[in-house]
Amino acid sequence: MKLTKNIFALLVFIGALGFAQDEEQTASNVQTYTPSKLLKKGQWDIKFFNSIYTQTEQTDSGSKSQTIDRQTFFTNTTEIYTGVSNSSRINLGLIVQTRANTYDGAGALDVLSFEDNTTDARSGIATLAPSIRVQPFKNVGNFSFTSSFYIPVFKDVPNARYLDKRSYFWETKFFYDKTFGSNKWQIFTEADFGFNFGEKATDADPATENIDERFANNSMFVPLSAFLSYFPSSKSTIFINTQQAFLVDLGNDFSQNYTQLGFGGKYQLTDVLNLEASFGKIVRGSNFQGLGQTFSLGIRALF
Repeated sequence: MKLTKNIFALLVFIGALGFAQDEEQTASNVQTYTPSKLLKKGQWDIKFFNSIYTQTEQTDSGSKSQTIDRQTFFTNTTEIYTGVSNSSRINLGLIVQTRANTYDGAGALDVLSFEDNTTDARSGIATLAPSIRVQPFKNVGNFSFTSSFYIPVFKDVPNARYLDKRSYFWETKFFYDKTFGSNKWQIFTEADFGFNFGEKATDADPATENIDERFANNSMFVPLSAFLSYFPSSKSTIFINTQQAFLVDLGNDFSQNYTQLGFGGKYQLTDVLNLEASFGKIVRGSNFQGLGQTFSLGIRALF
């Protein structure tokens, strides 16, 4: 797929830039400001992260793969955080998510048209989430957590195709990283615990409510992730990652799980701007889980 080739070419370029540079004495934003690291008071972190997930396979009610017409899901996540404590241990922020989905075999890039006709395309601002980041232990600067409460703000359209979960979603992410090997290597781990609150799909009124968007209500989402990064220079990194995720039934009579593998890279363009690109592939799943690929590109400003 052309998207895969473009992502791979960008990562090679990031790596080549890193190897071509003279090694610097001080760590860059790429090395220092992992998700585990909090901002100083008055500092700002703004991130625009775009991802396209596209699939032509999904599992049946078990784990056997079956072919489906292409479905594609675009997500823009805009995160804005600022430091508010003198100790640099509390950050406050806001997350805004915009989504666009296409169905029935449309091309993967057709999703960027942002159509919203309810039959084979949906788009719109989906959720808003106030958020807080905390470093709970003063002497452990590489351990923190982020807690966010996602509020669905999109219109409830009965009999329309899926746009996003019709859930109030409280998610807490725990982060830890460790740098080693003369600052050339870093291991980063993340454990998420997310609770979906809302009306069960079986209790929804199909005349006035979208049943498909309530599939995850009354469940817990638990993705566990690990990243291994190598720094060709202080301004660039390439990484590989793995994730195992579970959707746990807490009363909605539906559960899923999947395994994802991926790779990516980051590069510090300026003292303020960082560029990130990544690719992920869901290699297995259970209970109508999609077996697709995710292509992501983001830019981050730290000042």
